[in-house]
Amino acid sequence: MGIREAYTLSAWKWLGFVSAVWVQAISGNNYTFSNYSDAIKTLMNLTQLELNNLSVAKDVGKAFGLLAGLASDRLPTSVILLIGAIEGLLGYGVQWLVVSRKIQPLPYWQMCIFLCMGGNSTTWMNTAVLVTCMRNFRRNRGPVSGILKGYVGLSTAIFTDLCTALFSDDPAKFLIMLAVIPFAVCLAAIFFLREIPQSDSAASEKEEVRYFTIFNVVAVVVAVYLLTYDLTGSTNQVLSLVFAIVLLILLASPLAVPVYSFLKSFRLIGFEPDTERREPLLKQETNATAGERKEVISEEPPVVPVLEKVRPVIGEEHTISETLQTWEFWLLFVSFLCGVGTGLAVMNNMAQIGLALGHADVSIFVSLISIWGFFGRIISGSVSEYFLKRGGTPRPVWNAASQILMAAGFVLMALAMPGCLYIGSIVVGVCYGVRLAVTVPIASELFGLKYYGLLYNILILNLPIGSFLFSGLLAGYLYDAQATPTPGGGNACLGAHCYRLVFIVMAIASVIGFGLDVLLTIRTKRIYTKIFSSLRSKKSSSTASNGQR
Repeated sequence: MGIREAYTLSAWKWLGFVSAVWVQAISGNNYTFSNYSDAIKTLMNLTQLELNNLSVAKDVGKAFGLLAGLASDRLPTSVILLIGAIEGLLGYGVQWLVVSRKIQPLPYWQMCIFLCMGGNSTTWMNTAVLVTCMRNFRRNRGPVSGILKGYVGLSTAIFTDLCTALFSDDPAKFLIMLAVIPFAVCLAAIFFLREIPQSDSAASEKEEVRYFTIFNVVAVVVAVYLLTYDLTGSTNQVLSLVFAIVLLILLASPLAVPVYSFLKSFRLIGFEPDTERREPLLKQETNATAGERKEVISEEPPVVPVLEKVRPVIGEEHTISETLQTWEFWLLFVSFLCGVGTGLAVMNNMAQIGLALGHADVSIFVSLISIWGFFGRIISGSVSEYFLKRGGTPRPVWNAASQILMAAGFVLMALAMPGCLYIGSIVVGVCYGVRLAVTVPIASELFGLKYYGLLYNILILNLPIGSFLFSGLLAGYLYDAQATPTPGGGNACLGAHCYRLVFIVMAIASVIGFGLDVLLTIRTKRIYTKIFSSLRSKKSSSTASNGQR
């Protein structure tokens, strides 16, 4: 492969990553339910339990992500993206028709189906993006996961703040954004997101580290920009329009990386490396090596084939059935349930939690969870990668730390102290973000990338399961037990007592998740030590070869 061809492939790889970032920046619409749930509750005269079951239906769509996982090994990335785009357009489009009163409210079971479709659409987008990018950047799985999952976290704030700036928090306008924008972005990404052959050169690895630093900086700037807008809360129409334009420019700015790579490849037109001098040496070396191997093979006795299949150890490629037979998978699965299930319960019920604690407008809390969820994802991805390469620190350590911090956040919200919802939103956002970003590379490191698309969607089953257990059952029943009926149907509850027991139970679940993560850390210490030793030996050999040159 010539230098120009290598730079061209690199440019396409980074262009695909930029398109992946854009897809992730609009695929967190599943976390925006609180922004329009009150409109649905009022329009359909629902109790809190009925509303929570609608949110569960939305999350049940994630369970059908198994279809996306199965398809990821059989269909091209473009087809997977297209399926997600069309399904999201239908799911959120019908919800917009109902909330905007273009059509009469649908029967409850039909609304469940369309919310389920909207939730499932993101699984196709996420599967296409994560599987492709994890394979394109195998040596930097932590930063890849952190950046991509970080933008998923930011997407809620992006949609919320754009709707606030342009449409004054109109729930109908918000839903039309959720239907149309992801559809358009996925159609554009179809042309750029694809698997690219890997380069094992040291220069390529340094380039990845340098460019990921740029992506991290841009993402942090976007997050700080959104946070600043949330804190200032500008209502001026001109300033709101300026905010929206600047935000779109910031989201487009990562394009500078692939543009720069393409320019480097164009500068090298007409220049080719000295392959004529190097190729014969490689061929002679290969032939000599082959001759030596033939001599060795001829002296060895014939090998008797082994019929019994040996079960792979942790760190090697596993089939799905082999993965499900390991203790490590179930420790990861259940601890993941404790983290994301409790986090989703807060997100799905934020509108009612805010009203119970005396906050009429909860959009600031939705944005806080989103933005601080981004910081949790992007920081944990890079930090876990740094400590892994520096000293072999097992990634599950960071999940354990997030679980115990989340337990403290739930206790704080149960006490209903002044400002507790602001602090609690930040804590839940950070810890939920850490959980999502760190679990993605853990699964690939313990069980391999061959069946990663399906494995990822099996783990994501925890979203509907956790939503049903903690949001549908726990929060729904306990809230309705405290609430009083309202005229025209539905119910409402005001006061700290409405969710106190819910927060206490979720704090206990977080402590259980902490214990499971500690156990997983102990059981995987050996494999992370091996990964660290392998990385260090590769770095030493690369340094030695560069010194010889």
